[in-house]
Amino acid sequence: MPATRVAIVAALDREIRPLIKSWRINNREHDGRNFKFFENDPAVLVCGGIGVEAARRACEAIIKLYQPRLVISVGFAGALDPGLELGQVLTPRLVIDARDGSRTQVGSGSGVLVSFDAVADANQKLKLGKAYRADAVDMEAASVALGASAHGIPFMAVKAISDETGFEMPSLDKFIASDGQFQAGRFVLFAAVRPWLWPGVIRLRANTQKASRTLCLALEEYTHGAQNLEQSVLHPISKIGT
Repeated sequence: MPATRVAIVAALDREIRPLIKSWRINNREHDGRNFKFFENDPAVLVCGGIGVEAARRACEAIIKLYQPRLVISVGFAGALDPGLELGQVLTPRLVIDARDGSRTQVGSGSGVLVSFDAVADANQKLKLGKAYRADAVDMEAASVALGASAHGIPFMAVKAISDETGFEMPSLDKFIASDGQFQAGRFVLFAAVRPWLWPGVIRLRANTQKASRTLCLALEEYTHGAQNLEQSVLHPISKIGT
C-alpha cells in the first residue's frame, strides 16, 4: 500500500460526497468496529459519525491502520462571527474544546474554532462566540486534534460554514444515534408532521449542499498537493492548556 500522507476525518459522507465519489472503498476493522475508508493515494478518508466519541474512534482507527503523516478534521461548522458567510471555508489556527477549555494550537491557518458537544442553536452560538472569542463552532475537531496529538502527528482542520450566526438550527441532537450516525429517516418523519419546521429544514438542506461543494473544492486542493501541505504544517500540534 502506498504511504498515506493525509488522513481525513469527517462526520458524515453527505459532507464530503462530491470529493469521494470516485475514491476506492476499503472496509476494515479496528477495535471491534467496522469502518468504511475511502482511499485516493496518498490520502484516505473516514466518516466516523457526529460527536466527540465518534470522532475519537474514527481518528484512532485511521491512525492505527494507515499511519498518516498529517490528520485533518473536516466538515461543517456554524458561524459565530457575523462576518463569515455561508459556504466560506475556515482553516483555524486555534481549536478550543468547550468541555474543558483546553486549546490546541495548529501549525498553520487563521481564526478560532470551538468544538461543542451538542448542535448549537442561535442562542448557544452567541454565548460560545462571546465566551471563546471564536469564529465558528463544530462538534468534532477538538477530539480529532487530541487523537493526533496523542500520536505526535501534525493536525489541521478545514471547515465550511453551513449555518450563519442567526440561523436557528432544527433540534437534531435526539436524532444522533450512539454510534454518531444521523437517523435521517426518523428526523424526516418527525418534521413531516410539523409544518412550522419545514422552512428551516429546507433552508438547512440548501445550506449544507452549498457548504459541501465549497468544502470539497478546498479539500481537492489539499489532497492533490499532499506533499506540499505536509511540509507547510511544520510540527505536531501543541496543547496549551485551559
